[in-house]
Amino acid sequence: METSIRPEQPSDIPAIHEVNHLAFGQAEEAVLVDNLRNSDAFIPGLSLVAVKEGQIVGHILFTKIKIKDDQGNAYNSLALAPMAVRPEFQNKGIGGQLIRSGLDQAKALGHASVIVLGHEHYYPRFGFVPAEKWNIRAPFEVPSAAFMGIELQEDALGNVRGIVEYDKAFEGV
Repeated sequence: METSIRPEQPSDIPAIHEVNHLAFGQAEEAVLVDNLRNSDAFIPGLSLVAVKEGQIVGHILFTKIKIKDDQGNAYNSLALAPMAVRPEFQNKGIGGQLIRSGLDQAKALGHASVIVLGHEHYYPRFGFVPAEKWNIRAPFEVPSAAFMGIELQEDALGNVRGIVEYDKAFEGV
């Protein structure tokens, strides 16, 4: 049976919490999603679920971030975090479906770029490249190959540089 991707609905919240908890083997990411949902960073329509046989088997969240340079300029972008698939459904392409659908939806909503901290061998297949290409840095120590960005609009990051500022909800992870 096909896996469908759709925006979350209020009735999905317990299942989304469970998917994140199971996928990460801890509660932090599930709590992060709940906290982000109640923050100014949350964007309705960019919290997506993967549904297979009536069950939510995956979830992806894109939230608002800023990239701030040394002169105090702030540029809008999105963070892709977290992305989770129930363990028994992993390695079946569901994460890829979530990423592609999420990027398409973000672009359709007019967002210009996305930043992700993730596996350096996984995200490049979707077009992500190390963010250091644009002199964009994480606010914490992280391998540069794992901190990536993608332009959803041509040259969206061409004049952007600086440090990513995440919503305070991320501080608990």
